[in-house]
Amino acid sequence: MSTGQKAAMTVAERRTAGREARKAAPRTSHKAWAPAAGRPDPLALLRAQDDDRMQDLVPIRWGRMSASPFAFYRGAAALMAADLAPLPRTGLIVQLCGDAHLANFGLYGSPERELLFDVNDFDETLPGPFEWDLKRLAASFVLASRTNGLGDDVARETVLAAVRAYREHMTTYAEMRELDVWYSRIVADELLQIARTTEVPKRDKKLVKAGVKAAEKELDRARGHDNLQAAGKLTEVVDGSRRIIDQPPLVTHLEQFEEAERSYHLYEQYKTTLEDDRRVLLERYRIVDIARKVVGVGSVGTICGIVLLLGRDVDDPLFLQVKQAGPSVLEPYVGKSRFTHCGHRVVAGQRLMQAASDIFLGWMTGKPEGLHFYWRQLRDMKGSFDTTTFKAPALEILAGLCGWTLARGHARSGHRVAVAAYLGASDRFDHAIADFALAYADQAEKDYETLLKAVKKGDIPVEAGV
Repeated sequence: MSTGQKAAMTVAERRTAGREARKAAPRTSHKAWAPAAGRPDPLALLRAQDDDRMQDLVPIRWGRMSASPFAFYRGAAALMAADLAPLPRTGLIVQLCGDAHLANFGLYGSPERELLFDVNDFDETLPGPFEWDLKRLAASFVLASRTNGLGDDVARETVLAAVRAYREHMTTYAEMRELDVWYSRIVADELLQIARTTEVPKRDKKLVKAGVKAAEKELDRARGHDNLQAAGKLTEVVDGSRRIIDQPPLVTHLEQFEEAERSYHLYEQYKTTLEDDRRVLLERYRIVDIARKVVGVGSVGTICGIVLLLGRDVDDPLFLQVKQAGPSVLEPYVGKSRFTHCGHRVVAGQRLMQAASDIFLGWMTGKPEGLHFYWRQLRDMKGSFDTTTFKAPALEILAGLCGWTLARGHARSGHRVAVAAYLGASDRFDHAIADFALAYADQAEKDYETLLKAVKKGDIPVEAGV
């Protein structure tokens, strides 16, 4: 009896679809990079984003982007989206992070209080061709390698480690049952064991051992990044009341945020997007303070606030972050999101890609009227690795972990069998992406030099070191 449900593709059909995608975009076609005819002016494209930002923070945005080629790259997701659009596409669609550079991978706590490693930024998330995330990740490792004074031979090997891990793990996920893929996760403690047992040349063993020790410390720090730690750093208790400390220009009380606090219906609107049990939990807290907090590189200038709530007393804090969400930078090239609310888009993409997500993820429409926002915890065992100190073996290990993580997120959200069939068993695709990454990193460095010239001429206002 027919149910009216559209029949899903069989495994064999998905494998065929993956191999057929090689006709539209041969695996070796991904190595090519050259600016397209009529490529938009990089600075003009990025400066157009300033129009909708808080103008007093725009110089901080450009100051952070002018710190290094990699910092510029971090803030230039819109530029890379425009550069990827004219290139050959596989047509194999997954949920993209949309900004999958290496600094957007890190540690956080699951609802079960496990420390996980995963993608942790979804402002640009949208369905699109899987290779776009891989190319952004790959080029970021080239720029990180160069920043650390490592040669392009090391950069290439690092990229190959990332893409090989992606390909091999995608092949594994293609053979797994649906629920097994859905429940798979990368537990932080397991990463240490992987690092300890990874085969490296004898000359690198001391470096890897030192890297493992540094990672152990970072895991310990991440476990301590909770609401009490945030309260100790960001608040003070005066006359029995806890309040956020102004640390201008990065943390400040502003009139518009005070108005938002008084507009209690905005908070109530956010709570309606949560599961019933989370709403009950939030009912046990009350909002006591709210302030603006500057975060990130590419996000600087968008509206971002931190909300301090208290439970039973001043020593029972909960910090939530409210962050503005706009259309993904990918939308002009892959189509509009099916979600009419940009905050909903971010939350849905995060829940789809991550192995486990923040219990307080939600969204609302706020002030100024019509702007979209999403909510999450400010610190929930969050941690990251200082890659500026990484040498070749540590960077390659991290690259492999990021490639594995990205494969897991894509496998949850897309046709993993087709992607695995497209990639195949050879390293042809790996080397193509490595070629692209080196060439695109060259382009990013040229664009960065263009930024420095504009700063020197005074065409772009910069507040450095903030």
